[in-house]
Amino acid sequence: MIKINIDLVYGDCLTEMKDMLDNTISLTVTSPPYDNLRTYNGNNSQWGEYIWKGVIQELFRITKKGGVVVWVVGDATIKGSETGTSFKQALWAKEVGFNLHDTMIYAKNSYMPLTHNRYEQAFEFMFIFSKGKPRVFNAIRIPSITVGTIRNRGGSKAKETMYAERLRDEKTIVSTTKQHPNIFYYDVGKNDRTEHNAPFPEKLANDHILSWSNEGDTVFDPFMGSGTTGKMAKQLKRNFIGIELDENYFQIAVDRIKNC
Repeated sequence: MIKINIDLVYGDCLTEMKDMLDNTISLTVTSPPYDNLRTYNGNNSQWGEYIWKGVIQELFRITKKGGVVVWVVGDATIKGSETGTSFKQALWAKEVGFNLHDTMIYAKNSYMPLTHNRYEQAFEFMFIFSKGKPRVFNAIRIPSITVGTIRNRGGSKAKETMYAERLRDEKTIVSTTKQHPNIFYYDVGKNDRTEHNAPFPEKLANDHILSWSNEGDTVFDPFMGSGTTGKMAKQLKRNFIGIELDENYFQIAVDRIKNC
């Protein structure tokens, strides 16, 4: 039986992460309070470029070789223009040493309708940063609509040379399942009832934990909020470390993870 360790820390993640050891985290699944769209009981004054740059830099240090960071983020619209902060964060992650392994989309089956001169905002980015090649990838698979279909992949039309692939017809049969595309649709607001104003879906955390880690690995969330990542990590037999600055949310996370 795998013994699971849960370590929940009340404090500022940028300060607390400096005490964490190098190369110890297999997977981070987190969503920062981006562009002040997500607040901590009205306290968002300390969030800015200095903070997210420091957090991403610390994440690179503590992530194991082959480890992954799932960074769920979006942009505010200010004076008629999206900020583009999400892209700045992805480019900064590359600058500190991460690979931008995949740019995934968290699409919301239900979203907040607003009155404005643009289409409704119905998605967030899920940037997959990896420290080198990901050590783990347990692909989520979905049913193939065209299962059993025989396909003919015709040979190359290029003239055959000593370096070219031989000309041939290759027949393949569509299997019963296929790998999930990188757009994931989730229902919003179906977690346990908490006082947190913007928890991401439990299934989002569940899917990424299954995809990028194995049982017994250590999962981390520096912006723990109401503890969604921690709850799913515990249920999936992963160790978990979570940090939360807001005292109220911290206690919610403690109770929620303890009782799951």
